[in-house]
Amino acid sequence: MKIWMYSVVSILVALLFLQPVPAHAQFDKFLKSVQETLLKQELSEEDIARGLKEALRVGTGKAVDIVSVVNGYYENPDIKIPLPDNVSQLENLLRTMGMGGQVDAFLLSMNRAAERAAPQARDIFLDAVTEMTFPDAKRILEGRDNEATLYFREKTGDRLTSAFTPIVHDAMADVGVTRIYQDLDKKMKTIPFADHYRFDLDQYVTGKALDGLFFMLAAEERKIREDPQARVTEILRKVFGKK
Repeated sequence: MKIWMYSVVSILVALLFLQPVPAHAQFDKFLKSVQETLLKQELSEEDIARGLKEALRVGTGKAVDIVSVVNGYYENPDIKIPLPDNVSQLENLLRTMGMGGQVDAFLLSMNRAAERAAPQARDIFLDAVTEMTFPDAKRILEGRDNEATLYFREKTGDRLTSAFTPIVHDAMADVGVTRIYQDLDKKMKTIPFADHYRFDLDQYVTGKALDGLFFMLAAEERKIREDPQARVTEILRKVFGKK
C-alpha cells in the first residue's frame, strides 16, 4: 500500500495541487518536499479518494460553467454545433436562394438550445463523483490524461441524454429552431438531386451538445493534471501535507 501510495501521490501533485510552479527545477524540488512530508504522514485510501473527488468536482463545475453561458457553444469553435450534413451540403446554394438569414438563425438557435440544457449536467456529474469508488479513483489516477472524462461519459452518458433531450426540444421550440429547419427542409426538397432523409433534430443537437460538454471536461481534466493553478481546499491541503 505504501509503495503504491507514494507513486500515486506523485500523480496527485501534478493532478491536484493548486499553486503555480513556474519552472521544472522548482517543481522537482517541490515534489520532493511533498513526498518527504508524506513519509511522516501516511494517507489513507479515503484521503486519496476524497482529494481526487474534490478536484473532479472543481473540474466538472468549470466545464459546465464554460458551456452554460450565452455563446458558450456558439463562439467556441471547438464545440460549436455545426449545421447538419443535409443542410451543410446545400448551404451555399441555400444562401444564393435568399435563405442565408434562415441558415444563420438555425445555426445560432441550435447552439442556444445546447447552452440552455448544459446546466443540467452539474448535478449528474456530482452524483457520479459521489458514487466513485476507490478502484475508480485508482483507475483515473493511473490512466490516460482523459481517464476521468471517460469515466464520466461511461457513468453519466445515458442520464445526460435523458436530461438534455426534453430541454433541447423545448428550447428549440421556444427559439423557433424546428420551424426554421422545416422551412429549410421544404426549400431543400425543391432542389433537384439533393439528398432527402428523415432526420431527428432533437437527437442531433443533444448528441452534439454532449460531445461539446465532454470535450470541455477533457480540457479541464488536462489542466488539472498538467497545469494546476487554483486555490487549495482543506482536503487538498490535507492530502499534500500543506498548511
